[in-house]
Amino acid sequence: MAKPPIPVTSARARHLWIAAQRLDSPAPFGSGPEATRAAIAHLGYVQIDTINVIERCHHHILFSRIPDYARADLAHVQSADKSVFEYWTHALSYVPTADLGFFVPAMKAQRNGLSRWFGSVTPAETKAMLQRLRRDGPLSMRDISDEPLVDKNHPWASRKPSKRVLEALFYQGLVTVSARQGMLKTYDLMARHFESLPPPATERQQVAYLLDRALRSQGLVSLDSICHLNAPRKAAVRALIESRVKRKLLVPVLVEGAEAVPHWATPETLDSPAGEPPHLVHILSPFDPLIIQRKRLKLMFGYDHIFEAYVPAAKRKLGYFALPVLMGDTIVAALDLKTDRAGKKLLIQQETWLTDIGAEGRAAVDEALHRFERFQLGA
Repeated sequence: MAKPPIPVTSARARHLWIAAQRLDSPAPFGSGPEATRAAIAHLGYVQIDTINVIERCHHHILFSRIPDYARADLAHVQSADKSVFEYWTHALSYVPTADLGFFVPAMKAQRNGLSRWFGSVTPAETKAMLQRLRRDGPLSMRDISDEPLVDKNHPWASRKPSKRVLEALFYQGLVTVSARQGMLKTYDLMARHFESLPPPATERQQVAYLLDRALRSQGLVSLDSICHLNAPRKAAVRALIESRVKRKLLVPVLVEGAEAVPHWATPETLDSPAGEPPHLVHILSPFDPLIIQRKRLKLMFGYDHIFEAYVPAAKRKLGYFALPVLMGDTIVAALDLKTDRAGKKLLIQQETWLTDIGAEGRAAVDEALHRFERFQLGA
């Protein structure tokens, strides 16, 4: 007879998630390139995004866990020691190179049937670009100036036809982003950049990877949190969960206030000492792994974050690029920030306070904002 789920208070559930995200201690990964490598390996992915009213989210996410983070550290692990690479998870992300084999099947699937976005790329264009890379070495779009420009057919498209060819080759796993300067990507042949490539993971291995990644970075998991924007995997993940529950490798959990959503955790996670409650203050990116799963965020924190960069100004509630403020285990505010790089200061466009944190709490948030400002304006 199956044992009933273990009850977990909502506070304990939040603390486990915050701890799994390594937001409960000041410098959990240390400093330098090794810290960046370790942070991405632990989180499983760090999302990339183009919006830069403040520092772009991949740097922001790493800064939230590495107080001494330097942007050059990410460049080092991508281009020098090559321990991370770029590919699609739920969005374009930095991913540990150790996990590359789990993405090879998706790359091969792209070769067999490109998405509609890349459907206009011809075999001749593909062949010509690969030949050019072999002949000339790594290329960025700035290096390609010998082609006629075309009209854009999408707001994020390029007038250079080569961009679509390179992106198609990227998703096919034939080229990789070997370096990045801001949002300018340099592409190289995948086989040349990495020298050797892992074999493709099996279907069973890919499913186990998704589950294990979520358990490591989330503490308590649900089907939705494991398969974020990946619903086709749910049936296989559920089967694996049931198998692990039978082998006592996972334990069903009933989270207070979220009883309708089944959760699971490892016995080791549930047996871990509660310790002191989280107390740090973080100004988080809306693309941070703690924030990006809006449904889970509301379930655990009772906070419904709204991303409004593409919402008309008159209809915005929190602001163009509101950042949730985590204080301890509570989202206490959403601050719409903008970096005035010429004036060398961080501007607060709009403040939305969700709870009264008193003078001491405001002072702690101000201190976090000053740290964030120094990071924004640093080299």
